[in-house]
Amino acid sequence: MQKFRKIGVLTSGGDAPGMNAAVRAVVRSAIVQGVEVVGIYKGYRGLIDNIMKPLSYRDVSGILHEGGTFLYSDRCQRFRTLEGQQEAAAICRKEGIDGVVVIGGDGTFRGGVDLTAQGIPTIGIPATIDNDITSTDYTIGFDTAVNTSLSMVDRLRDTCESLARANVVEVMGRDAGDIALEVGISIGAIGIAIKEIPFDEDGLIDKIKQGRDSGKRNYIVIVAEGLVGYAEHLAKLIPEETGVETRFARLAHVVRGGSPTLRDRMLATRMGDKAVQCLLQGESNLVMCERNGTIEPMDITYALKLDKMYKNKLGEGELRSYSIADITEMRALCAEKRRELVGMYEMADRLSK
Repeated sequence: MQKFRKIGVLTSGGDAPGMNAAVRAVVRSAIVQGVEVVGIYKGYRGLIDNIMKPLSYRDVSGILHEGGTFLYSDRCQRFRTLEGQQEAAAICRKEGIDGVVVIGGDGTFRGGVDLTAQGIPTIGIPATIDNDITSTDYTIGFDTAVNTSLSMVDRLRDTCESLARANVVEVMGRDAGDIALEVGISIGAIGIAIKEIPFDEDGLIDKIKQGRDSGKRNYIVIVAEGLVGYAEHLAKLIPEETGVETRFARLAHVVRGGSPTLRDRMLATRMGDKAVQCLLQGESNLVMCERNGTIEPMDITYALKLDKMYKNKLGEGELRSYSIADITEMRALCAEKRRELVGMYEMADRLSK
């Protein structure tokens, strides 16, 4: 088994509250086991450009509560090329880095696969507010994002009640509807529109009319950003069809910031510690996943294929190297996730009437 003397840690892609907590866990877990840690700044770009420094136990003190990432982040096109990947691996060898923990979303994990292929063992930790990594129940940053969105929409409801208005709110989430769905349920939205499930416009209009006629004064509709332009469409449609004055609000990137919640701090800490344990045991090309409350490692390549399957993005022959048992398991996991999503959506619709 390879002996690890020094490992690197980086954050890549969109920032997410809890990234700092994950870095802290990686650094401290490694140091107490006699392994040096270097912080790689600006993601894979910083790895190629050798922008890094050693991190001590104290360097990561007092960062648990901080949003963003103190290692900074970037999206590096050069690392997408074989030449860039070879440069990054060469820097690791030059600096004596025996393995790397990468923190981010699916693009970060694809980079981890590439780095592993160049001979540098890599472990991934899922950190994205979108919660759009199929292999894990929750990603770092999601809980903070939904709580931030919840707080902001609660404030919008106050003014809607005062002025008898509707407010159509677009929330982040990329192509995933998780933020929209959970926020919508939690604030009692009269309608929730997500990309994964067809939206009943006529049903929404009927509910608003019924509410208006029974004396209801506030109406909140939540729309996932994956439905590009749809929130603006609804904001025009509602007053035309119901006579209820309507405003549009886009929460946008403000939900990426802020102090991480307890859940995100705990998830980041558990995943960071587990990632180091796996790496030091000689494992690599893994992603940390929370499944039913436990942290379970999964092969990154398998996780990426599973993600593509769930999102209907698999190319011809991409599953050729997998067994029938593997493919059956992937399909079962995707079906389970879809059932959960549909079940929550149906519940939201029942309770909004």
